[in-house]
Amino acid sequence: MELDQELKQQLKRVLSAVEQMLPQPVDVVDWSATLAAAWRSHSVSGTLEAMPETEGTTLDDLLGIDEQKQLVADNTRQFIDGYPANNILLWGARGTGKSSLVRALLNSYASLGLRIVQVDKDDLHHLPDIFAQIKQQPYRFILFCDDLSFEVGEKSYKILKSVLDGAVYAAPANCLIYVTSNRRYLIPQYDFDNIGNHIKGGEVRASETIEEKNSLSDRFGLWVSFDSFSQDQYLNVVRQCIERLCQDYERHLPWDAEVEAAAIRWSHDKSKRCGRTAYQFSKRWVGMQLRAGSE
Repeated sequence: MELDQELKQQLKRVLSAVEQMLPQPVDVVDWSATLAAAWRSHSVSGTLEAMPETEGTTLDDLLGIDEQKQLVADNTRQFIDGYPANNILLWGARGTGKSSLVRALLNSYASLGLRIVQVDKDDLHHLPDIFAQIKQQPYRFILFCDDLSFEVGEKSYKILKSVLDGAVYAAPANCLIYVTSNRRYLIPQYDFDNIGNHIKGGEVRASETIEEKNSLSDRFGLWVSFDSFSQDQYLNVVRQCIERLCQDYERHLPWDAEVEAAAIRWSHDKSKRCGRTAYQFSKRWVGMQLRAGSE
């Protein structure tokens, strides 16, 4: 039976609308040629998409956080070498190198088989789907969730809690979870949460609310804290950043009272002494000096 022209046009419009709703076809990730991928959600489910370019930061580039680097690098090497290792919560002040440290691990250990899958907080319910796609791969994966925190009433933390517990949605043996956050406990705590505190055996026991809020971060085997720099630490990092930037241009800039005073003013303007602030100032200072010298 031949359809009339009006019905054909209607069907074409419907098919066109449906086609726009469907995700664009994505190539299966070739992990032999891909170091990192991100989970991209769409209306039906989601898929892993290769990230063609990754930040070139290495462990040697990260200054002022030697203790944190050593702790995280040791855990990662244990994992890569097939030994027991922990999921990690990297928490602390903004701009102190938490995310950069995870990315630097990839650049340092990719040749040993390390790979990264980045997932957003809103996509944590897709963790079982992600695990299904990587568990048979002959690589070691860090599932990376950056800048994670939960607000009161959000329930998506429960799937992460279950995964960290090794319950129904347990991560495969070739996957660890590294999370960065400004909050140690990931979920905000308020004064009224302590209302249920009680004394048992002479000890103050936390309320059920506090226990529930702490239970997620407790499931990370390692807590690695990042603090703001002292002024001396900050200036030392600024000096090293300037030296490294100058090396790229085969130039030398003196370190003197003028640079030091400018770096301190910059940190006051930013209201933060950390590696990010030091690097931003160094780029500004070196760029200005080299440009002025070329005129």
